Amino acid sequence: MQVIETLAEGLKREIKVVIPAKDMEVKMNERLADVKDKVRINGFRPGKVPVAHLKKVYGKSIMADLVNELVREQPTAILAERGEKSATQPEIAMTEDKDEAEQILAAQKDFEFTLSYEVLPPIELKSNKGIKITREVVDISDEEVNEQVLKVAESARSYETKKGKAANGDRITMDYVGKVGGVAFDGGTDQGAELVLGSGRFIPGFEDQLVGSKAGDEKTITVTFPADYPAKNLAGQEATFDVSVKDVAAPADIEINDELAKKLGLESADRLKEIVRGQIESQYGSMTRQKVKRQILDQLDEMYKFETPASLVDAEYNGIWNQVANDLAQSGKTFEDEDTTEEQAREEYKKLAERRVRLGLVLSEIGEKAGVEVSEDEMQRAIYEQLRQYPGQEKQILDFFRSQPGAAASIRAPIFEEKVIDHLLTEIDVTDKKVTKEELLADEEGEASEKGAKKAAPKKKAAAKAEAAEGEEAAAAKKKAAPKKKASEDSAE
Repeated sequence: MQVIETLAEGLKREIKVVIPAKDMEVKMNERLADVKDKVRINGFRPGKVPVAHLKKVYGKSIMADLVNELVREQPTAILAERGEKSATQPEIAMTEDKDEAEQILAAQKDFEFTLSYEVLPPIELKSNKGIKITREVVDISDEEVNEQVLKVAESARSYETKKGKAANGDRITMDYVGKVGGVAFDGGTDQGAELVLGSGRFIPGFEDQLVGSKAGDEKTITVTFPADYPAKNLAGQEATFDVSVKDVAAPADIEINDELAKKLGLESADRLKEIVRGQIESQYGSMTRQKVKRQILDQLDEMYKFETPASLVDAEYNGIWNQVANDLAQSGKTFEDEDTTEEQAREEYKKLAERRVRLGLVLSEIGEKAGVEVSEDEMQRAIYEQLRQYPGQEKQILDFFRSQPGAAASIRAPIFEEKVIDHLLTEIDVTDKKVTKEELLADEEGEASEKGAKKAAPKKKAAAKAEAAEGEEAAAAKKKAAPKKKASEDSAE
């Protein structure tokens, strides 16, 4: 077998592989000899079938199997012998000429194929001692814990029917029918619906028009669905709701005590506060972690500059771009609405893709040299978390992970990355800094750590998903989101 390098340009490689016809014929004859005593052919006793007849009957199929095996196995062996790692699965090309293929299968012509791939660049690791980060830490006060407990307790708040007009904070029980153009629409009707005025659960303007109503009132409310409303047939449409108020109830006072805790399924108020404090600590800890990680990544980005495989960058860029395009399409906006142009956005997201690929390679090299591994227990826990998100689909998801090697890799990669960050935190200079909640939550837009390459559309939604994919959960956590139902469940909401 001949292995000839035909291209070595930057990270790009092309290898021509030639297996002489006589070598292919030898391999075919070996296979034929192996099956001679196993096949049964009418007119011949077992083991007495002439080799020429076997070749006539099975030669092409055996050669086809040999071709497939060579194409499947040799690229890995060739790369290992060359001491190279391919950035992606090598592309394999062979003749598409039917006559030429027939000659190869008949062992009358050399079998040739080419490998095209990009090598992973060599990375010379540098000392991490010069990396310095500030870890922001928030002290959680009893007052904040109590405030959060009261918010949690809203679900256990009781209401008592009152006479008179409804005010913000009161709960209204009502029947309603929603109409667009005078015609009732699907999902716009409900009976006995409960709504706490001022909760922001229903579309803008709906709750405000119920303030001052009382039991027995019949009202027609006019509202306009938001332009980005999930139900496209309702988005931006003016609608009326015929509302019949059945009851108005005032909220009872909430006291943080053991009785409240028991309503929430806990044994005591102390235990309730303990759980809430833990949740707040976890939330702030996640934000702190993301800011720490960003600082580390920014400094690694400055430390390492090397050519990145175009195939990996293109794959990363396409993923980012699809997210951005889908987000804009769903919101009905354009790049101009996002204070940018498509050309500028593409340029900036290409830079972001290059950064991600480069940092991914650096983190991979650091982790490999440090002996970082992802255990089977860690993988099982991560997969279990995936299963929890899709109840009733557990079997399909497990089958997917078993049948798709790339699916398991997508679970393993973020775990590995976080463990590499943990490893780096044992080597770098970390200074803890006490900050307020507001300082921790402060938006990082415009700060030096952003490097400009993170955002094609500053302050706008178009960049949100792309940033989140690089570990920007903190950005999402800063925005208070109210629960929303599907239009089919309750279109007034």
